Amino acid sequence: MVPNQKLTKEHQIASAVLAAPEETRAGAKVYGYDDDGNFTTLREGTNAMICIADNPNKKGFQVVAYHKDLEPFMARGRALKAEGKKTQELRAIREQEGKDGKLKLPKNPSTLHVLQGEKGGFDVQSATNVNTHYRYVVYMPFATQESTGLSLKPNAPGHPWLMFPGTAGAHIMITPPTEK
Repeated sequence: MVPNQKLTKEHQIASAVLAAPEETRAGAKVYGYDDDGNFTTLREGTNAMICIADNPNKKGFQVVAYHKDLEPFMARGRALKAEGKKTQELRAIREQEGKDGKLKLPKNPSTLHVLQGEKGGFDVQSATNVNTHYRYVVYMPFATQESTGLSLKPNAPGHPWLMFPGTAGAHIMITPPTEK
C-alpha cells in the first residue's frame, strides 16, 4: 500500500494524467497542489483534456481527467466549495445557474475519468497509480431516462445508469467491477 503522500510537481503530473485516455495524456492541462496545499496549475495543456492530481490532504487517492467543456461546471464547483458551500447547496446553486444560462454547460456528452482507491497512491518507482480502479461519468445536462433509455440504477455490476436525471448535473455513471 502507498499511503497518502505529498508528491513533487512532476509526480503529480505523472499520476494525474494516468486517469486520461492514453492518447490525450501528453497534451493535457494539469492542476495540482503547491507545497502549501493550494490548488494550482502545474502544466498548461495543448488539447481538450484537463487532469487533476490527488489532493494529499484528503483521505484516499483520486486523480481525474475531463473534457475542457466541463471546466466551467467543475471550476464553479471548486469555487463554491472554497466558499464553504456544502454538497447540497453547491448542487442547487449550479443547478439554478445552469437553468438560468449563467453557468456554461457542455452541449455534447462530456466524460470525466476517475481513477481512485481508498488505499491507493502513486508508486514513484514504477510511475504507476496503485490500488486504484476506474469510474466513468458522462455528463449530459438535463438528460432523462426517457431521452437516454438508461435505468436510474445499475442493472448489474458495471452497467451504466443515469444519475440526477433532468438536472444540469445529469450524468451517466459507469463503474467497472473491481477485481477482488
